[in-house]
Amino acid sequence: MATYLVTGCAGFIAFKVVELLLSEGHTVIGVDNLNDAYDVRLKQWRMTSMEQHPRFTFHHLDICDQEGLGRVFAATCAPQESPPLAAVINLAARAGVRQSVQNPWVYMETNTTGTLNLLELCRQFEVKKFVLASTSSLYGANNPRPFREDASTDGPLSPYAASKKAAEVLCYTYHYLYGIDVTVFRFFTVYGPSGRPDMSLFRFVQWISEGRPVTVFGDGRQSRDFTYVDDIAHGTVAGLKPMGYEIINLGSDQPVVLMDALRLIEELVGKKATIHTAPRHPADVLDTWADIGRAETLLGWRPQTSFSVGVARTVAWYQENREWARDIATTG
Repeated sequence: MATYLVTGCAGFIAFKVVELLLSEGHTVIGVDNLNDAYDVRLKQWRMTSMEQHPRFTFHHLDICDQEGLGRVFAATCAPQESPPLAAVINLAARAGVRQSVQNPWVYMETNTTGTLNLLELCRQFEVKKFVLASTSSLYGANNPRPFREDASTDGPLSPYAASKKAAEVLCYTYHYLYGIDVTVFRFFTVYGPSGRPDMSLFRFVQWISEGRPVTVFGDGRQSRDFTYVDDIAHGTVAGLKPMGYEIINLGSDQPVVLMDALRLIEELVGKKATIHTAPRHPADVLDTWADIGRAETLLGWRPQTSFSVGVARTVAWYQENREWARDIATTG
């Protein structure tokens, strides 16, 4: 069994990765600053099961704090009786396209400088494996679909995408210079129970459940390659094996039109939506669609959860936690 450091451990994807690693018998050191980028109650809900696990240790820490991170690495890697870190899984991020337009600085600090801090500490403490969470937003507006990993990422439409592009490039530099084995995952529109409240599916479930107006940007015909969070976690863990330097899409390979997603939620909730339209944000891409051939070839990975099943689980989670989830602020 191995010891892994997982950053952003209270985040939506990371808590599922931690859960999976612990279930496989590994030891996990979690790092998260528990910021208020969205309602911290979601992060607290995710932390509940982790904090009770004997093989999980939590550090309330920002990955921008290089000195603090250094102390965690030193404490983990120095004692002879402890196994060395098998890998760093960097899932800490400022995510979201529109918010990055409003405050690009925090995106660069967390996504780019935070990644640099971790890579440098991997070099210093001889951690051989690094996993980076990246994003489908890198593909921008002009690439043919489905998006392949070798497509151009030179036209990011948002500071969020630009910050992740910079992080990917830093990963390659540290792989080239110091031989760190790196897997970069470009995630496609991850959804599921306790998901991010700035994402469309969480907002639709909450707004329809509570009888609130539903804001749809554009004409609702844009499509997203929605990918269930448990599938993403399994793909991420599969990428911990030695791979050199690889960039891998994790998506469903089955894009869903936004209005079709909304209609499915209406059916599951048992209520009709009152729809208001708003202009599409220029930083939003019209469609996303992952070519997942590389994930199949290198990892033997395919998503296992259909969209209808995943959305049903998301709605069920909301109903179970509605007493507090109804009050979570959702940005429009």
